[in-house]
Amino acid sequence: MALLERLVRPEASGWQPLALPLHLPAHGRGRALAPALRRLLHQPPGRWDLPELPAIGGPLESDGAVAEAQRAVATLLGARRCWFGVNGASGLLQAGLLALAAPGERVLLPRNLHRSLLHGCLLGQLRPVLYDLPFDPATGLWLPPDPAHLAARLDQALAAGPLAAVVLVSPSYQGLAGDLAGQVAVVQQRGLPVLLDEAHGAHLGLDARLPPAGLVCGADLVVQSLQKAAGGLAQSAVLLQGAASRLPEPAIERALLWLQTSSPSALLLASCEAALLDLCSAAGRRRLAAALDRGQRLRQQLEACGLPLLPNRDPLRLVLHTAAIGINGLDADAWLMERGVIAELPEPGTLTFCLGLRPPPVLTWRLPRLLQRLSRQLGGPALSPFSAPPLPPLAEPELPLGQAWRAPAEAVPLAAAAGRLAAEPLCPYPPGIPLLIPGERIDAGRAAWLQQQQRLWPGQIADTVRVVAG
Repeated sequence: MALLERLVRPEASGWQPLALPLHLPAHGRGRALAPALRRLLHQPPGRWDLPELPAIGGPLESDGAVAEAQRAVATLLGARRCWFGVNGASGLLQAGLLALAAPGERVLLPRNLHRSLLHGCLLGQLRPVLYDLPFDPATGLWLPPDPAHLAARLDQALAAGPLAAVVLVSPSYQGLAGDLAGQVAVVQQRGLPVLLDEAHGAHLGLDARLPPAGLVCGADLVVQSLQKAAGGLAQSAVLLQGAASRLPEPAIERALLWLQTSSPSALLLASCEAALLDLCSAAGRRRLAAALDRGQRLRQQLEACGLPLLPNRDPLRLVLHTAAIGINGLDADAWLMERGVIAELPEPGTLTFCLGLRPPPVLTWRLPRLLQRLSRQLGGPALSPFSAPPLPPLAEPELPLGQAWRAPAEAVPLAAAAGRLAAEPLCPYPPGIPLLIPGERIDAGRAAWLQQQQRLWPGQIADTVRVVAG
């Protein structure tokens, strides 16, 4: 009963009653749950744990309450179609990928792809082609590509063979976003469909009555996580088809059938409906505007205290540039957690806080004081610039992804890794995104870079790497 005990008694998990949760889900431990969903959760759980009864239906049914809710959301957001998902944005990204590409086809993906897309390539027997991104040595973060960067990589990939689709990510985990409209246009000018990972951006623009950015920019398929950027529960997500998309709907629904459960949770389906309808309502937009305003004011307050924050597109994502004050972001996270502040994403050069849709009232006085103490106690000269990994502009596995991932593997020292084929993804800090994927050849440059990073970050990078045996 260990899990149940920890859920019933949060203090058993080390949870402090006065803790400041600045992590996902965005509902902030229930403060910002969609009101209709909160009312449902107050009822006895057995009442809403229901199967796909005729009156309820499911995401792939044409009749029933779920179908009606999906049509209503599609109309509100200006989408052609809408499908609720109960396996998170991960499951819907995979379904979108399998709807766009057939086994053996190539798909172009950014290096900051979510791992679910790599799993989708494995399940669909697709050939991933990874393109590099601009790198910021001051923070160790990857930056959004501009349209010219994407166009160059896309044309280079097309010169090597046809592509079935292109995946874009916007905004990033840290709330970074570039010229999305320009990126989508670059892809569609070449006659290719776009799958947009908008998991972290469901809320952006809705306070001004604007549809989601991905739909405005013309992406064919858009995936949003309703626990990352709306008042929904974990695992609730939505797949939106753009109004101008010419993708055949049967192909999308077939992929959803392959990857989504045949017994979806009525609670999570209701979470999808409640979160999206609330975000689009007048009251929901007012609450969102208030949260965004609080986030902007907190940013100004922190900057007035001399604390360096990265500029981004999302006022509800505050990214402390820890490297600028001489602190490893992982050390900053550990120090803050001991004092009851739980951040979302620690990285060597930064620490990301998710304020949620209803930031805690104590945030505006407590966080500045603690971050100033952090800077005084752990801070010092700025960390040295991060070294960009020597990634090729484009990379394709030499061995099929599934074959490499399933092959017998062995661990070899980094010094002996050059020339070998990676057997599993390798996501070191920095940069925290795939330096290698299964089937990629480990070139001498990346092997040497890994050795250098292991010396710099011995607690974060292993001194061995798993490679295909033989």
